[in-house]
Amino acid sequence: QVQLVESGGGLVQPGGSLTLSCAASGFTLDYYAIGWFRQAPGKEREGVSCISSSDESTYYGDSVKGRFTISRDNAKNTVYLQMNSLKQEDTGVYYCAGVRGNRSGYTWNMYWEYDYWGQGTQVTVSS
Repeated sequence: QVQLVESGGGLVQPGGSLTLSCAASGFTLDYYAIGWFRQAPGKEREGVSCISSSDESTYYGDSVKGRFTISRDNAKNTVYLQMNSLKQEDTGVYYCAGVRGNRSGYTWNMYWEYDYWGQGTQVTVSS
């Protein structure tokens, strides 16, 4: 059974940091592109970041460039999202999602193309 499980969310003050984890089971993660998406109430789902498959390409949404870093540990079958300098507008439910193969700079943030989704983890940035 294919499964993605997010963890690491929580409450953090503006300027703080969180690291989210996406653990995969039922498939070998390194054959998949893994994306992070977030959704806040009243807002559209937004692509945050993606790490591609064998080519290890990474992509970031404009609003998080320079602050977030995506990485992958194939030995642990886990993808991480390091979030620094968090802002209130980063608040939302963060999901990881997988799709087999590589993603391009034009398709990585198209959430409808991802096949597998985690349950989400809440990130709240507030003072």
